[in-house]
Amino acid sequence: MALIELAARLNCAEYKNWVKAGYCLLLLRSCLQGFIRREMLSFHRGLLAAAPGLGPRATCHGGSRCSPRARQFQPQCQLCAQWKREILRHHGNRNGDVHWGNCRPGLWPVDAWEVAKAFMPRGLADKRGPEECDAVALLSLINSCDHFVVDRKKVTEVIKCRNEIMHSSEMKVSSKWLRDFQMKIQNFLSEFKNIPEIVAVYSRIEQLLTSDWAVHIPEEDKPDGRECEIGSYLSASQINEIEIELLKEKLQEMYLQAAAEEVLPGEISDHLDKVKEFLKSNEDLQNGLTEDMQKLDSLCLQHQKPRSKDTGRQTPERKA
Repeated sequence: MALIELAARLNCAEYKNWVKAGYCLLLLRSCLQGFIRREMLSFHRGLLAAAPGLGPRATCHGGSRCSPRARQFQPQCQLCAQWKREILRHHGNRNGDVHWGNCRPGLWPVDAWEVAKAFMPRGLADKRGPEECDAVALLSLINSCDHFVVDRKKVTEVIKCRNEIMHSSEMKVSSKWLRDFQMKIQNFLSEFKNIPEIVAVYSRIEQLLTSDWAVHIPEEDKPDGRECEIGSYLSASQINEIEIELLKEKLQEMYLQAAAEEVLPGEISDHLDKVKEFLKSNEDLQNGLTEDMQKLDSLCLQHQKPRSKDTGRQTPERKA
């Protein structure tokens, strides 16, 4: 049954395009992880070499008072204040959004990754390395930190595409959009011609985006004896895993948007309803997403309760 459901989904060209584009982002993420880790270690070493007083022997004396919250961080010790100045000196958003809440400032002298998280989007406080981050987090780091010498327009183009993928309520993109995405992601990858693992992904993405995905359904599983045999260079289980990972990232993004109140609660609820409807028709995808769905559902209910109370108070007035 799962094969039939998968074949039916891939029969929709725009959904298949959405999954392909998402898979490209997963490939991009995997090829950037090692590179990012090496570069941030190098960046951290450079900071300490330029300002030895920021190094491992230094200690935060502010304790919990030096704990940032979201975009707010008012250091209460000299060390954290100096680290904040140093990070801002290298930050592309020094006058705008810096998600200090991602970081544990007391670890900045010894942990390059804690420094890296100051250059990344919100919601990454619990991420212990690039292997735990999605593509947009790594792209944002490259875009925001001046250690990376790249054409930032190419980075922002890919970030924009990623956001369009994740924010698509229908989980569909056109073939024209996919071709445009291929050009943008390959333009970005061309910035790293000396990094073998990134170069290798360039051709893999080209192969992926120009190939046709399909699923072979064994004879006994074919509905009504119809012909469903089609070839694919990925197995059905691999495609299924990709779908679940993309949907999981989509739900996590929705959760972060809702938690930060970046989107109206009603809009999140409508979006969630569409995902639920999609999963109701595709039971083979449900198991891997139960926890994320429940978490988002719970948050949506919390946001609705105050409105319900307000409505309850206003109803008698309207009747009067």
